[in-house]
Parts: sequence; structure tokens; C-alpha cells
Amino acid sequence: MDDDERLAERFEEHRAHLRAVAYRLLGSFGEADDAVQDTWLRLDRTGADGIDNLGGWLTTVVSRICLNMLRSRSARPQEALGVHLPDPVIGPDDASGPEGQALLADSVGMALFVVLDTLSPAQRLAFVLHDLFDLSFDEIAPMVDRSPAAARQLASRARRRVRGTATDGFAAPAAPAEAADPAVRRRVVDAFFAAARRGDFAALVALLDPDVVLRADGGVTRPEASVVLRGAAAVARRALLFAQPAAVVSPVLVNGDTGVIVAAGGQRVSVMGFVIVAGRIAAIHAWVAPERLARFRGI
Repeated sequence: MDDDERLAERFEEHRAHLRAVAYRLLGSFGEADDAVQDTWLRLDRTGADGIDNLGGWLTTVVSRICLNMLRSRSARPQEALGVHLPDPVIGPDDASGPEGQALLADSVGMALFVVLDTLSPAQRLAFVLHDLFDLSFDEIAPMVDRSPAAARQLASRARRRVRGTATDGFAAPAAPAEAADPAVRRRVVDAFFAAARRGDFAALVALLDPDVVLRADGGVTRPEASVVLRGAAAVARRALLFAQPAAVVSPVLVNGDTGVIVAAGGQRVSVMGFVIVAGRIAAIHAWVAPERLARFRGI
């Protein structure tokens, strides 16, 4: 094995970790793959000579690349594309097997991802690297051009938003133990679709938290389908409007939460994830953009 092959092999040992970091920072599998590829190109140019901790070096490089991508994203004029939801991790409803466990290990709750999208790039990086990957603030500080104390403050501000002190409905509070039971969550979601099919507005409202938030992402091709709705009545009315009695609803997990794939006429029409709190639906995340449905991981 020559030096180039050995370097490529050493990089491959870290690829999964680097992709996990990039996905959590960017919320996009495509952009995450681009960031990982750029990281490899930088390593290929510089070589590993003089790098004592290759994993740490690669994590720093991919994080800096992602930070630049986040800054570029936030600096662009906002296009009128409606609501944007991060790419979901979709897995089998039964996560007890190796595939399900692997998907869950690579997932972050969608409610958390939606909150992350409201943070500044530096806050997001500090929170993700410290709280999700256990990097020290001494390691994070140079990436955001701040002191360790300032990096700690960035993460602290992000953490307060994530914990719901300033989320404006972006994240649901922690669920009690009984609601954490997957069977309980699945029964609630099944009841939601059953009520929608039979046109039972009262039953839908009873299944929804009074402050429920629905976010639907129609993408580029269906911007008219993008919407943010708050409140049980508004969400129930929309569920009745779009109920399809002949649709096939297949149970899945969406970023570890109870979810479904909805198909009609042999075509997928949406992916939906549900956050259940105290036996009621507190948040719904729906992807209905045809250009995204076909490429989601796990579908």
C-alpha cells in the first residue's frame, strides 16, 4: 500500500463521524457530503505529516467548512420558497434491528433541527460541537474566532433556545415517560389519520396539543404547499382538507420520532414526523416537495 492509499484509508476511518458532524451542522445530506469531500481534498493536498491527532484535525476542518457554508447561506437574500425543513433521517418503525439502531444513532430530533436553523452560524457550531459531540470550548474557540469563554456563551445562548425559553413554538417540551413508549406514540398517530379519514374535526382537535405547530415544506416545485400553522383548530382543518381516504400510510421513524410515508396512486406524496407530548401531538413536520421525497435517506 502506497502513501496515498494509506492516507485515503485513514480518512475513510473518520468519514462516518465527519458526515455526522456535517449533517448536524447543516441539516442537509447533500451539503454534508460536499463538506466531507472538501475535507478530504484539503487532507489530500496537505498530507498527514505533522498531524498528531488526525481525527481532531479533520473535525476542525469539516466544522470550519460547515461554518462558512452556514454563513454563506445566512448572507444570501431569502428566496420566496416558503418553509424549509432539514433533511430527515427515515428508518423502519421497528428500530430494534441493526439497521434501525444505526439510523437512530445518526438522527437528531426534527424539533431540535428546526431550532438549530434559528441560531446564528457561530451559535449553532458551538452548541452542536459541545453538546452533541463533546468538544471542549478550547477546541471550539479558534473555529469561531472567539475566546473559550465567548464560545461557551454562544453555546449557552443556543442551549436556552433549544430548551424552549425562546423557541416560539419551535420545540416541544420533554415528553413524560408514558409518552416515550413507541406504541403509545404510534396509537396517537394512527388515531389522527383515522379521524382525518372520517372527517371527525372534534376527534382531531382532541388529539392535538392546543399549541400544536405544523410545518409543511413544499420546496421549489410546490411553494404553495409550504405553511406554518399554530393551534389545534387550524391544524385540524388542514388535516381534513388534505385527507385522502385511499392513501396508503406506512409507519416509519423520522429522526427518531413517530412518522409516516403517505402514498397515493403508487407515488409518495409526503413524509410526516410527529412529536407527541403527554399523549397529544405537539408538532408535525411534513415534507411534500417531489424533488426531495425521492432522495431522502432511508426511503
